[in-house]
Amino acid sequence: MSAHASTGRRDALRNRKLLTQTAREVFAEQGLDAPLDVIARRAGVGNATLYRHFPTRAALVDEVFRDGLTETMAAGARARAAEDAWTGLTQYLHTVFSALAADRGTNDLMTTGLEGVTSLEAVHAHNRATIADLLRRGQAQGTVRPDLTTEDVLLALAALGRVVPALSAVAADRWTRPLTLLLDSFRAHPTAPPLPEPPLTSTELGTVLLELGPHRRH
Repeated sequence: MSAHASTGRRDALRNRKLLTQTAREVFAEQGLDAPLDVIARRAGVGNATLYRHFPTRAALVDEVFRDGLTETMAAGARARAAEDAWTGLTQYLHTVFSALAADRGTNDLMTTGLEGVTSLEAVHAHNRATIADLLRRGQAQGTVRPDLTTEDVLLALAALGRVVPALSAVAADRWTRPLTLLLDSFRAHPTAPPLPEPPLTSTELGTVLLELGPHRRH
């Protein structure tokens, strides 16, 4: 390999790393809908350089967050190992909401849908499986209302999760109060009226989350 080619490769790798780091910062501040030209400008490169490395927003998001939600997945594994399902569910959702409060990019990932971010599909699948397992066991243990579905919980978490950054701007951990109220609505209560039918389907939930997701193209 010529010296010129070697230098060009090093420059390309440096630019890719710089763009990824900068995008992580900008997404944390502004969410996944942040303008890509802001990322390029802050990284000190041109838009053409950004698009050469990441031709779509989904490709950039995929690169930025590929390994960023490992703690959430680990928390899910711990929750599923808990003997008492209600305790596991409560601890898991507090961990998730702490992540939602930490930065807007993670919030967007966990509470909306974004097509083409393939490396994060495992995170969403793990989250769904964790909720489903805890609900099933909680219902068997008599602590979770029997008509509650996984889609009910995921929709409620997405709806509340969207306002977590605004709540955190008012005061740290202010989201713990509405989360406690939400968790209480999941509990089994002998006098609770049945939920309206039919429940949301998995496909319908996916449509809702995509509608909530980032729509900016550039």
